[in-house]
Amino acid sequence: MSTHALAQIISRHQRRPRAGLPFLGALTLARARVHEFCGPARRTLALMAARGTEGPVLWLRPGWLPERLFPEGVVSIIEPGRLIFVTPRRPEDLLWCFEEALRGGAVALVVAELPEPPRFTPVRRLQLAAETGAEEGRVIPTGLMLTPGDGGAQGVESRWHIAPRHEEDATRWRLDLRRARSDPPGSWMLAASEDRPGFTLARVREADDHAEMTAGAEGEV
Repeated sequence: MSTHALAQIISRHQRRPRAGLPFLGALTLARARVHEFCGPARRTLALMAARGTEGPVLWLRPGWLPERLFPEGVVSIIEPGRLIFVTPRRPEDLLWCFEEALRGGAVALVVAELPEPPRFTPVRRLQLAAETGAEEGRVIPTGLMLTPGDGGAQGVESRWHIAPRHEEDATRWRLDLRRARSDPPGSWMLAASEDRPGFTLARVREADDHAEMTAGAEGEV
C-alpha cells in the first residue's frame, strides 16, 4: 500500500473518534496509535495497560539480551498465559516484527522492548501500520514501545515515565505523562491495593509533591 493511501486512512480515522483503551481508571490510551513507556518500571506499566485489553498480548523483546519476564512476578497483574513472546535476534528485525504485528490487526496490544528510542521515520511507519491494522484487521491494535531511561522517541502519541516509590509497608510508583498529543502533562501516584487485586491512582499536586485523591477522576483501578 502506498504512503498516500495510508495517509488517507489516517485522515479518515481522524474524523471518526474511537473510544480510548482503558488504562488506569480514568486514564486511557488512544487506540491505533503507538505510545512510549520509559523509566525503571516500564514493563510493569505495560502489564497494567494489558489489563485493559482482551485476548492475547504480543510481547516482543530483544533475543540477544538475557532479561525476561518471570511468570510468577506478573500473575498478580495479568494472566501469564495471555502473553505471547517473540524474540528477534537483530534490532532491525525487532522493529520489523513490531510494524508487521500492528499492520496485521490480529491482537489488540503489541508491546515491544527496544534497546533505544527509535528515530522519527521508524515511528512514523509504526503509526501508519497501526492505522492500517485498525482499518483492515480483526481488532484495533495499539502499540507500546518500552525504552530505557527517559525515552525520547520522536512521533509517539504519548510518552509515560514510571519509577518505583516503594516504602516499607507500601508498593507504589510515580507515573508521569510527559508528552501527549491531546492531553496536558500530569503526574500520579500509583499504589497496589492492600486488600484486593488492583491499584489505587492518586493525582499529584506539584506544589508540594503530595498525592491526593481527586474525587470523580481517580480511584480504584
